[in-house]
Amino acid sequence: MRLQLGVVKLGLAISAVALIALWPRAQHGAAMIAAQDDPAKLSELQIADALRQDRGIIARQTEAALSAGDPDLARSFVELATAHQVALPDDLVRRVDDAVRSEQAPTQVASRFATGLVTGQGDDLAALSGTLAGDLFVFGDVRDVIREGKHLATGEAADHLILGLAAAGIAVTAATYVSIGAAAPARAGLTLVKDARKVGRISSGLVTWAGRSAREIVDAPALRRAVADASLLRPARTVEAVKAAVRTDKAGGLMRFAKDVGKIGEKAGTRGAFDALKVAENPKDVARAARLATAKGGQTRAIIKLLGRGALLLATGAWNFASWIFSALLMLFSVVTSLKAGTERLTQRWLDRRRRKATKRALAAKMVPQPAVGVASAASEA
Repeated sequence: MRLQLGVVKLGLAISAVALIALWPRAQHGAAMIAAQDDPAKLSELQIADALRQDRGIIARQTEAALSAGDPDLARSFVELATAHQVALPDDLVRRVDDAVRSEQAPTQVASRFATGLVTGQGDDLAALSGTLAGDLFVFGDVRDVIREGKHLATGEAADHLILGLAAAGIAVTAATYVSIGAAAPARAGLTLVKDARKVGRISSGLVTWAGRSAREIVDAPALRRAVADASLLRPARTVEAVKAAVRTDKAGGLMRFAKDVGKIGEKAGTRGAFDALKVAENPKDVARAARLATAKGGQTRAIIKLLGRGALLLATGAWNFASWIFSALLMLFSVVTSLKAGTERLTQRWLDRRRRKATKRALAAKMVPQPAVGVASAASEA
């Protein structure tokens, strides 16, 4: 019995120590799994965990962003630090503010706007504004359709994604004017996706999906005919011909995708949208990124920089979190089982002790001498 009780105590001690060690991880895993459909909460938990392991990570990333000439990303890290109550050196914050002010100088903004308007490429708000202005006046989309269409007609390598997005953009631009801006988010989103494609800031998964979607909404023979007759000198005629080649009834998925991209650009900036398009692999990821940007605003770029696609969904870590929870539950079960076994052994020991005492008392009572019956009778007669 003593040996059995010792084994139970040892098992209880081991299980209790393991449970104490596993419990924080199990709690974190349960919180992560519960937040897997909420990108904002999921990112908060992951950033908090990263800061517990390395409090200086935000300061280092801010320095790296400044060194890379990206004040917008540096400012995003400053906002993230403020949200998580991480103190950054005053000198670092001041340098970020100076870099942001320099980037937003009127001459710089005007130059980037003009570049975006003329070239149709941009990686910041000013350049995107120029690109979007060109697309809203149809100039940008017509330019892209003519350029890629000519490549297609001459047998050169044409970017079918940009061609399809530009064609869809021409149709959406008309809807934007008719609806007095109601389609503007989709219009901005299409421009962002085009720009991301031009500068190589879109993932291969999204390129495949968006390219397939763009081809589905475009009547290829009609578009080829429109491109053959297209000219920047006759923009109205080109626009009508391209619009006729777009199947707007099949554009629902692409428009939802474009609206989500436009929302990211509105809340997190052009570069924030590019960062999201770089890590997202499908429209569901982009929709999650839109929810993240809506909740986190300027922090979005820093979050995506630190967490990558993990900012959008719970991927490879799900099994680890589940295993921590299972291990903690297993240790809890082991503790309860050990307590049960220990209680049973102690109860059995106590019962055995009582039984032995009762047996000893019974034996002692039998050994007490009793007076003889005859002697007792004689004494009573006398």
